[in-house]
Amino acid sequence: MKKPSFFPVLIGTGFGSGFSPFAPGTAGALLATLVWFGLAMFISETCLLWITVALVSLFTVAGIWATDRLEPYWGEDPSRVVVDEMVGVWITLLAAPAGHVWYGVAAFALFRFFDILKPLGIRRMEKLPGGVGVMMDDVLAGVYGFIVLIVVRWLIE
Repeated sequence: MKKPSFFPVLIGTGFGSGFSPFAPGTAGALLATLVWFGLAMFISETCLLWITVALVSLFTVAGIWATDRLEPYWGEDPSRVVVDEMVGVWITLLAAPAGHVWYGVAAFALFRFFDILKPLGIRRMEKLPGGVGVMMDDVLAGVYGFIVLIVVRWLIE
């Protein structure tokens, strides 16, 4: 069988992090969190917020596109596709103050918690067809993580 094209593999695997032999989804979410921390070191909080929104938007669309091209080769919702985890953790990170280590770690942990347990309709999102289903369960997990983190910030700040 023919190999999938390079660009969908690059996007879908989160720049290769999905090839991690151990917990590829966690590897993808960790890479996205490190990208966010890296950006936070060089740009303002407002700029980081808008760049994160742009990353979420761009990679949601690109992730659907890439997953739709990879599923014929790798099967339904392949574990190597981690762009969905990247988008999900960026959504949760929208609730974190720029570069704040503990909030960043909490965002990562909250997203993974919701992504792994899939409560409150998250699992139902997986039933959507193709790349949309792959992406939307993690988008919803990211939204739930965002809500929890923003409430925590509101309560303690």
